[in-house]
Amino acid sequence: MCRTIAELEAQLTACRACPRLVEWREQVAHDKRAAFRDENYWGKPVPGLGPDDARVLIVGLAPAAHGGNRTGRMFTGDRSGDVLFAAMHAAGLSNQPQSTHLGDGLQLLGTRVTAPVHCAPPDNKPTPTERDTCRHWLVTELGLMAPTVRSIVVLGGWGWQALLPALSESGWEIPKPKPRFGHGVHYELAPARDDRAPLHLFGSYHVSQQNTFTGRLTPAMLEAVLVEAKTAAGLDND
Repeated sequence: MCRTIAELEAQLTACRACPRLVEWREQVAHDKRAAFRDENYWGKPVPGLGPDDARVLIVGLAPAAHGGNRTGRMFTGDRSGDVLFAAMHAAGLSNQPQSTHLGDGLQLLGTRVTAPVHCAPPDNKPTPTERDTCRHWLVTELGLMAPTVRSIVVLGGWGWQALLPALSESGWEIPKPKPRFGHGVHYELAPARDDRAPLHLFGSYHVSQQNTFTGRLTPAMLEAVLVEAKTAAGLDND
């Protein structure tokens, strides 16, 4: 049982529940990429990033082997993060447009970033078992954020499918048929418990290099979704 986000992060970073992911993240941290050979890799589960009382939550997929697994911070130190944090800054959700390493001065404004899987997976593809094993961390995080969170932006269809059962376990109603993923989709989820508030759910294509290099996802497209989520969460009124 975690009573605070700090307790959650402390327990999460010590997790060794998935043997394949543990072996991979530690192998990558040992072998390193040549460009980062002089750095000490994080090589552990990567916790969420942002304030405990965030009103917007951004959900990705999993840390990158030489990004979050190296720096110890979600979407930090890779091309995907470059796109995400630039768009967040443009939308007024961060104090600076880049995230390069711990201690670089980055602050998220009313926003938290997390993922359904907290360890870097081989080929960026967690197995269904790994996804389900890691779900309890996301369920706990959603529960701790429930007093304030009002909007969630999901990056990619994989994260969307992973998030829906976590939302159900965390106290929100998932309609039938289930909400379908797509870029720019917006659903409002009703609370299933008295201590939950209605939740706005938004979809965006993932900030993968495959999407951003081909133009399937442009900075303007991502920024538009983030601004809509910010407004729905009431951050424009603060």
